Amino acid sequence: MSAIKEPSFRESVDLMFNRAVALMDLPPGLEEKIRVCNATYTVRFGVRLRGQIQTFTGYRSVHSEHMEPVKGGIRFAMGVNQDEVEALAALMTYKCALVEAPFGGSKGGLRIDPREYDEHELELITRRFAYELAKRDLIHPSQNVPAPDMGTGEREMAWIADQYARMNTTDINARACVTGKPLNAGGISGRVEATGRGVQYALQEFFRHPEDVAKTGLTGTLDGKRVIVQGLGNVGYHAAKFLSDEDGASIVGIIERDGALFNPAGLDVDAVYQWLVKHGGVTGYPDATHLPEGAVLLEEECDILIPAALEGVINLGNAKRIQAPLIIEAANGPITAGADDILRQKGTVIIPDMYANAGGVTVSYFEWVKNLSHIRFGRMQRRQEEARHQLVVDELEKLSKAAAIPYTLSPEFKLKYLRGAGELELVRSGLDDTMRIAYQSMREVWHTRADVEDLRTAAYLVSINKVAASYRAKGL
Repeated sequence: MSAIKEPSFRESVDLMFNRAVALMDLPPGLEEKIRVCNATYTVRFGVRLRGQIQTFTGYRSVHSEHMEPVKGGIRFAMGVNQDEVEALAALMTYKCALVEAPFGGSKGGLRIDPREYDEHELELITRRFAYELAKRDLIHPSQNVPAPDMGTGEREMAWIADQYARMNTTDINARACVTGKPLNAGGISGRVEATGRGVQYALQEFFRHPEDVAKTGLTGTLDGKRVIVQGLGNVGYHAAKFLSDEDGASIVGIIERDGALFNPAGLDVDAVYQWLVKHGGVTGYPDATHLPEGAVLLEEECDILIPAALEGVINLGNAKRIQAPLIIEAANGPITAGADDILRQKGTVIIPDMYANAGGVTVSYFEWVKNLSHIRFGRMQRRQEEARHQLVVDELEKLSKAAAIPYTLSPEFKLKYLRGAGELELVRSGLDDTMRIAYQSMREVWHTRADVEDLRTAAYLVSINKVAASYRAKGL
């Protein structure tokens, strides 16, 4: 380990912010306004479990209200603390600005190991936490809209939504108080896999620009690229699955909490995931080499490294040994500020977290809009689209008959062309468009400014400029 002190996650976010604003011409007062966290609420509440009262500590941090509602996940983890929640809230502000989701940044956390409680106990704890936040408008459709994060999912969001609705029986927009809900509770198609799908779209867009790919020393497309994924949770699993199934990438390594699996010929992502769900870890999985010290696989030679779990996994201790020429941060803050400096000097290209994992908040935005409009996407126009396309197909076939041209449209083409877009297709289209436009806004800064050497600084510049513009428009 280097003698240099490793910055904390919050210090890393501040250091990266400072590096970006040093290249900007912001008034010092506005710079400070954007930097600081507006407010953090700490709650300690009791729940009667197993015959006694247990006390839990939770947080909800609001970083910036330049736009409302503010948006950000709620995580259930033992490592949750105020500094982490405030750093994550700041990242949410910049992330929403970068992908043009009209939200400020927020984040929440509950210090709990969800694996230690059964479903009924977790529901009691979640509902009480939601009650404590909602009564202070820290859960509210127009003020603060949480979402799932580490340790939470659709189930917890459904409990939170129901708790809010019980407390606000006349609020017609109650379902919009939280996103990431199950479909039958006001959720949206494609939300579960949204962050992983966003990682895939981010890589696809990166590989559309040969000039950018050349900076990594790689060539061609995603097809055949060797990928190592750290963390096979919701984000890592979907990113790995889509990249291998749809883009031809080869997932050669998967790192989990009980070690890592390595197979240079490629791993079956679904098979590993099923094993993980069944056994609680990757130990014992056949068809791969198991490494008890999983972190060493981060240093293995590969084309693309995807850290998709915790912050700080690439740090001063291992940054020099990282061989991947391209890293995409599917997790929040997986590379510390110190490691970021080392990797930049080595020429490693990093697709930063505030862009790479923005798929979740983007599709959360679509879900929020759906809840406020009270109608499923595609419901009004889908069949009308199909009818218009049918007119074109019928006319083409009529013309070919009249001209005696022995040509018919293939059944596969007709099936694809005639099918109107439903909710899932529209969500994917909106997410793809968002990831493309956000990447292009970063790369424009990256390529046109001599003082911007990396995509992370470019991302901060784009997002801070947008936040500053919002504050100026408010008269600040």
